[in-house]
Amino acid sequence: MNLPYAVKIVLREPRRFLPAVLAITFSAVLVSMQSGMLLGFLRSSARPIERVRADLWVGSRELPAIGFSHAIDETWYARLASQPEIDLVEPYLYGITMWHRDDGGLEQCYIVGTRLNEHSIGRLQDLTASQWSKLGEVGAVALYDPDRRLLGLSKGVGSHGEIGGSRVEVVAIMESEIKAAGLMPGLVCSLRTARRLLPMLRPEQTTFLIASCSDPDDAVRVARRLEARYPDMAVFTREEMAARTQYYWLTKTRAGLVLAFSAVLGLLVGAVITSQTFYSATASAWRELSVLQALGIPRHKVIGMLLLQALVVAVTGIAGAVPVTWAIMEVGILFNIQALLPPWLIVAVGLLTLGTAMLAGLAALRSLQTVEPGALLR
Repeated sequence: MNLPYAVKIVLREPRRFLPAVLAITFSAVLVSMQSGMLLGFLRSSARPIERVRADLWVGSRELPAIGFSHAIDETWYARLASQPEIDLVEPYLYGITMWHRDDGGLEQCYIVGTRLNEHSIGRLQDLTASQWSKLGEVGAVALYDPDRRLLGLSKGVGSHGEIGGSRVEVVAIMESEIKAAGLMPGLVCSLRTARRLLPMLRPEQTTFLIASCSDPDDAVRVARRLEARYPDMAVFTREEMAARTQYYWLTKTRAGLVLAFSAVLGLLVGAVITSQTFYSATASAWRELSVLQALGIPRHKVIGMLLLQALVVAVTGIAGAVPVTWAIMEVGILFNIQALLPPWLIVAVGLLTLGTAMLAGLAALRSLQTVEPGALLR
């Protein structure tokens, strides 16, 4: 096989370039895992919004995120129902409370209360029809499987707990693409059970009103019209509500910023190590490079050869990062930590790491300043 000279050098002297390969692998793994955990963090925070069929969300004014709406009057129902584009309006209860574990511990959790009929737009899509039917009894709740550990539940269905002095029973376990616990455990129940578990709400109050439009494309226009007409309430489309909640948890809690900062730091550390490795490899090969220049090889071709070496090393490091990342992700699930790694994220991290490695290769070209054909005569 007639391989380029730059590739042959990498294959013949792997030890010279191994630190750069490992640095790129480390950088790609760290960026992938941190980005994946950040994505899972944001996805779980908006799950009560994205997993229902509502096109519009109505809450109290200056609403920063889903968990921070003041109680609103259910008489606002008429404001939404009067809009010709809206065909269904429902109350949606959401509140944060404390779960009393059987071992005496406390765990903060959120409560979601919705209607249970077949056409309800507040029904979470992760629950099956048979599971929904079990939630009709007062005190019956459902939860996501990864949340069982946080709530101290070993067997899942049939387990009991206590919230605000009220005994609750887990009657359904939901499955989700997110195999790890989110920001906090979540419980889904009927409106009647939710009002029992969230006593701060009066009977005529709700946390949100949600609505569906005959044509979902009308949601933005209806939201802006309602906000202009009723300045005492906040109206968002599903996408706006999800983005608002994710932005809040990303910035206000600092947790998302820590993950993002760690990913950037890993990328920079990998770039520095790669640059220094390329610099040392180029400097140690000054005799070979001097011979090439003495033979009349243009400097730009020498630079191209070195950049090709950087490309080969970068691709090798990224390829090695793929199985390592998947292995770490599987181990993380065992500890209730998950990184979501959709194909687009893997491609994006690969391109970002590749670009960073090539920039590191360019930075290492400063070592060519010491390469001169006359040095061979000394």
